Amino acid sequence: MSQEATGVTQPSFVRTVRAFFLAAFLLSPFSAFASSAVDTDADAEAAKARRAEYIRSHYSKFEHRIPMRDGTRLFTSIYAPNDLGGGPYPILMIRTPYSVGPYGADRYKERLGPHAAFEEAKFIFVFQDVRGKYMSEGDFVNMRPHRPEKGPKDVDESTDTYDTIEWLLANVEGHNGKVGQWGISYPGFYASAGMIDSHPALAAVSPQAPISDWFWDDMHRHGAFNLNLAFNFFSGFGQPRPEPTTERPDRFEHGTADGYRFFLELGPLSNVNAEHFKGGVEFWNQVVAHPNYDDFWQSRNILPHLRNIGAAVMVVGGWYDMEDLYGPLKTYRAVETQNPDAWNMLVMGPWRHGGWVRGDGESLGTADFGFTTGAWYRERVDLAFFQHFLRGEKAPDLPEALVFETGANRWREFDAWPPPSAETRSLYLREDGGLSFEPPAAEAGRDTYPSDPAKPVPYTTKITTRWNPEYMTEDQRFAAWRPDVLVYETEVLEEDLTLAGSILADLWVSTTGQDSDFVVKLIDVLPPEHPDAEDDETKAPLGHKQRLVRADVMRGRFRDSYEHPAPFVPGEVTKVSFELQDVLHTFKRGHRVMVQIQSSWFPFVDRNPQSWVPNIFEAEEEDFIRVENTVHRSKLHPSSLKVGVLP
Repeated sequence: MSQEATGVTQPSFVRTVRAFFLAAFLLSPFSAFASSAVDTDADAEAAKARRAEYIRSHYSKFEHRIPMRDGTRLFTSIYAPNDLGGGPYPILMIRTPYSVGPYGADRYKERLGPHAAFEEAKFIFVFQDVRGKYMSEGDFVNMRPHRPEKGPKDVDESTDTYDTIEWLLANVEGHNGKVGQWGISYPGFYASAGMIDSHPALAAVSPQAPISDWFWDDMHRHGAFNLNLAFNFFSGFGQPRPEPTTERPDRFEHGTADGYRFFLELGPLSNVNAEHFKGGVEFWNQVVAHPNYDDFWQSRNILPHLRNIGAAVMVVGGWYDMEDLYGPLKTYRAVETQNPDAWNMLVMGPWRHGGWVRGDGESLGTADFGFTTGAWYRERVDLAFFQHFLRGEKAPDLPEALVFETGANRWREFDAWPPPSAETRSLYLREDGGLSFEPPAAEAGRDTYPSDPAKPVPYTTKITTRWNPEYMTEDQRFAAWRPDVLVYETEVLEEDLTLAGSILADLWVSTTGQDSDFVVKLIDVLPPEHPDAEDDETKAPLGHKQRLVRADVMRGRFRDSYEHPAPFVPGEVTKVSFELQDVLHTFKRGHRVMVQIQSSWFPFVDRNPQSWVPNIFEAEEEDFIRVENTVHRSKLHPSSLKVGVLP
């Protein structure tokens, strides 16, 4: 298998499994509704009803409380095929903090597998409330730290998975002795934890958008707090559960549809408990008490513990996942480096959080990917993975990395990720708003802009109190027009430019304050005369559209250490380097590459006071000050983005 892609939308492994899988899929009772793409709401409801009826007609539900090694019992729902004589069947399990409901042996889920074809293929589906959540006993611990050294009664998520599998093998009829596990987001973390010191029967695991290190996934971006996500998540999820319950917590009511206004009027984060949480959200209190990457956060990093993995692994993520893009990329790399003999694969598609199992994946916001990428993945990749490793069916020719190339809108196959053939080059910020692979020659050069916490730069134009997952492809012209955003742009590209792998922002900056954030955005600028006259959603002309490709933010105090923050010396030129997450994107001939730099991104991340306070969660209103920030771009201080360029 070559390191380079075939350059077609159907990799070679598809040709291997297509005859088997696609024929079965099209002939199945699910063929009319296997894709999430439906024409109307009525079609969607009808498809949902047919799927629910199929499950109730072909599966029997059982509920158990499975004992763990410390005596704690975990509530578990099992859906077994009615025709046990047609087995034996593999077990496919998901462990979740989000409830395995509905509860009651006569009340059935409306979906069992990642998509409908799994139900037709017949698995024994297992759903478990993790300890301390909903109907399971015990105490819940967010991102429960892994314990590499254990006594006979010591528990973590890996032991709970192991003990559950032991019980299932001994007590469930009709299984074939093989277990698979999967999950998206938080359940993806439990899938990752479950494969540590794998149970011998655990044959296939697919962590999808897994949380891997909660200082990074969901909670922060290089130390900048993910205000919108974290506040909304913990206002419900973080409420205490003294006893087992089937009830979900109430959704937080903002009292307005305008999230920008809500969070701005909230003021300093020190107001959150006083005005809303009243001290009753434990994890919020822990976040407030641990603003730096200390032992509290380090213990919630599962990546160093992803060892002794005996199962085959398929890590899945989305390029436009605003919650957990860090997790799948880092999980794949950790498994690869710490388990050299493991079967380990990465799938990255053009999806939002969980978009590979929800929606058709043909577009996101203003980005059109040319075909139904989500349906394509569901029909051709995930079931084939589990069928092979859990049933022993013929091995599909799966690549090491199956990665969607945005901009060119095609799947690529690689023997490794990032591809070794990518050449590291630097895109330099230049005079007059230029951007070039040629370094600056001038002895002096700089651009200064204001940063005012009272008027932060919004991360999206959408009016919402929740987060806008489509911001990751959003037109950035609304930001480019602001005086507190710097803009740098290449000349019109004479040939395609493909970037692969991580992006490293190397900025030389100075500030009149003692702290500030630095947001860097990589943008694809469309030609003035675009073949599509206008955007289907906004009806805005596509010419000169500034489509976001990748963005991230560094909280300046953490530039040298996430454990030990330090203030800036006002006016002193300082290097700030940080990684933007990976891309595989082609800037087409006739397009331009743009970089935008700003110092707020609200309310996706909280406001930086910009004066020095030891803990921003405890800052007061008077700590928030307006500053002038400067980006330097001279021969001595050449600010740039280091990128991987595919030949």
